[in-house]
Amino acid sequence: MPWSLDYLGPKEPELIDEFLLAVGKAVYLAAAFESKCGYLLELARLVHRLDVKPVDEDISATFELLRAMRDKLLHGTIKELATFPAFTADEIAILDRAREARNVIVHAIADLGPLSRITATAIAEATARLRLQLLALVPADNLVSKWLCEIDEWREPAPRDIQEKYPHWVELWVFRDEPRTAGEETP
Repeated sequence: MPWSLDYLGPKEPELIDEFLLAVGKAVYLAAAFESKCGYLLELARLVHRLDVKPVDEDISATFELLRAMRDKLLHGTIKELATFPAFTADEIAILDRAREARNVIVHAIADLGPLSRITATAIAEATARLRLQLLALVPADNLVSKWLCEIDEWREPAPRDIQEKYPHWVELWVFRDEPRTAGEETP
């Protein structure tokens, strides 16, 4: 495969920039989701550890357990969350679909080949794939955010208004400058 950047320059520079901006925002959301899942697992492990053995008996072992969590990949994190009775099979399925979407967003969605060969049609197709992946990621991110809000922030039910608006906010934020087809004017 030739260089990503070559003598010819991008075929659709404005569309490519807009698409890659959307991809970058989606990668941010995917990374935040992964981080939140890891933090949720740390909390679940800590609560379980405290149920089994009080901290004052062996605080160093508790901290060692939490340090070991930092290197866990998302797949392993979700598999381990599934072992805690607080999470339903349906919730774990939502998280696992999001994990798959996260992998596509981070590893595959922007792999369109050399910039000088990317067409407006290819960008439109990639944008449609990105939308589908976000449709799988957002419900899980919303769910994990709700749980963490209830644990960290209020210790009561998370605001329903935010939960309902979150998917729309993501859509607007990621795609507000949605790649247009060649020749379309910006409103």
